[in-house]
Amino acid sequence: MADLPLRDDLRGEEPYGAPQLSVPVVLNVNENPYAVPQVVVDDVARAVARAAAGLNRYPDREFLDLRADLAAFLRTESGAELAPEQVWAANGSNEVMLHVLQAFGGPGRTALSFAPTYSMYPEYARDTLTRWVAGRRAEDFTLDAAHVREQVARHRPSVVLLASPNNPTGTALPLATVEAVLDAVRELPGGAVVVVDEAYGEFRRAGVPSALELLPHHGNLAVSRTMSKAFSLAGARVGYLAASRAFVDALRVVRLPYHLSAVTQAVARTALAHSQLLLARVDELRARRDETVDVLRRKRFEVAESDANFVLFGRFADRHAVWRGLLERGVLIRETGPDGWLRVSVGTAAEMTTFQEALDEVTGRPEGRLADSTGGQR
Repeated sequence: MADLPLRDDLRGEEPYGAPQLSVPVVLNVNENPYAVPQVVVDDVARAVARAAAGLNRYPDREFLDLRADLAAFLRTESGAELAPEQVWAANGSNEVMLHVLQAFGGPGRTALSFAPTYSMYPEYARDTLTRWVAGRRAEDFTLDAAHVREQVARHRPSVVLLASPNNPTGTALPLATVEAVLDAVRELPGGAVVVVDEAYGEFRRAGVPSALELLPHHGNLAVSRTMSKAFSLAGARVGYLAASRAFVDALRVVRLPYHLSAVTQAVARTALAHSQLLLARVDELRARRDETVDVLRRKRFEVAESDANFVLFGRFADRHAVWRGLLERGVLIRETGPDGWLRVSVGTAAEMTTFQEALDEVTGRPEGRLADSTGGQR
């Protein structure tokens, strides 16, 4: 690319992406380990066939039917009362977030978040020529309200991005913390939007609220979700956001024409019609996550509290050597987060047993055992 007029800020940059390797146990990108049930596959195939008959025409640009289905799902899942016009969707929550930065970021504007957090956030900022600033999380990966207020006052962001549960730590934010951020940005002369990224929201523990509860009182708040994780729909690339109508209308200004294909809309609507079936194993994955946290702590690792479908653990003097040792034993996890930490996605019972056995071999910490499906120890 040396002879191309590439933007200076992109020179030397590498494309984002976790390693894609062919190994027996893949636990590095927080996918749902369970395949889409056959009845859903069959219904998706029929819906796609119907959509294919009209592929000579552009798709529904406003996709209000899909937005209505998403609003209905959020009403059932979180009790949120939303009109279809308060929901937006795109090709994964990544594109939703990019729309947010296109609409509310840009040259001369700042996006603020708190590290460690999702590694794509600074790339959204870079791609939209938005200044990126990261405050800090506490040692336990929570957010201190006083630090939040100080960072907002100092940097005067136009966009604040808050992941809850946070990636890569799994930490959920209390609603009081989100409200503290909203109070802080209210003091800014130009105002700011606050986006709570709940990509892993369906995995939160009982009693942990969704920021959707705050939407009726804050027109500058948005809550984003994805169908990639709990819905087992990573391959479909469907993300969405709930906010005020004015917030969503701002995103409609910057979206590309017909950005959500007819096929994508058909797949998403079919999946939502089967939401109970597709989410049926979320409780199981939650329990296995909590079990994994317990086992890793019995092995004397530091482990972050998690409301997601992954666990961050450490600390290792040479985390890459541990990652490599696991890979050599057929287990792929993620080398991410603060130095010395690794992240493992929650897989099937058999996958987590294989992970534990490989970790025992690499680290020499055999204490603790994952329970099998009957509740026994192995």
